[in-house]
Amino acid sequence: MRLTVLVDNNTLIDRYFLAEPGLSFLIEVEGLSVLFDTGYSDIFIKNAQKMGKDLNHLDFIVLSHSHLDHTWGIEPFIRYFAELEIEHRSFSRPALVAHPKSLTGAGADGFREFGSLISKDRLAKHFDLSLSKEPQFLTEHLVFLGEIPRTNDFEGDLTFGRKDGASEDDKVIEDSALVCKTSKGLVIITGCSHAGICNIIEYAKKICGDQQILDVIGGFHLQNPSKHQLDGTISYFENLHPIEIHACHCTDLTSKIALSKVVNLKEVGVGLTLQYYI
Repeated sequence: MRLTVLVDNNTLIDRYFLAEPGLSFLIEVEGLSVLFDTGYSDIFIKNAQKMGKDLNHLDFIVLSHSHLDHTWGIEPFIRYFAELEIEHRSFSRPALVAHPKSLTGAGADGFREFGSLISKDRLAKHFDLSLSKEPQFLTEHLVFLGEIPRTNDFEGDLTFGRKDGASEDDKVIEDSALVCKTSKGLVIITGCSHAGICNIIEYAKKICGDQQILDVIGGFHLQNPSKHQLDGTISYFENLHPIEIHACHCTDLTSKIALSKVVNLKEVGVGLTLQYYI
């Protein structure tokens, strides 16, 4: 499996790509192409073009959750497909995999919109929708986790505004992740980890039947975390013994420094390519 970082808050040093507070990965596995999240804007398309990566023939688009920094790139991607059609260039119709609530809008006082901008009906014109709370195996080795149980007491309980039409504050219950089963253990690919990074890992281990963690890459949602959350996370990783981790996007410097004291923490930025052997 090859994973390429198309969008992150940072770029790698001396790599002339674009960055933004968002996330998008291109995953190439078992002859298929999977776009995981689309960032905030169209820069995932621009960066992919600079890297020589083909987004015209994707097999899957996977959304980790509904928020703007992970889904708002879908709108310019639809425009991109329209331009390909105008120019009579070939492109595929990928399946869009997500939790059902990933296609809903959300807002908060002072912030009218930070959820999905495009309705389910509109997306169905362009993609084959595969919406489920249950795990979905996209290939023999790559699985979308669906709705993740929140079982520990130190993460996964923060709220972020409200979903459209909801009466309660939103815990982003749709937050999910991808997992790839490799010869050296699991590679866990996260968006923002609203469900809790430790909850995600535990569920991945259960679904895949493997206790060994090769890598965890993506957002850990450690932005000015409480002492309770950070201490719980550090203790968990100290006992987990992953081969390495690539914390990025919504993981602040203080949290990265704390993690680096107990695990092999690697740098992440747009332009990074990682290779894992199935």
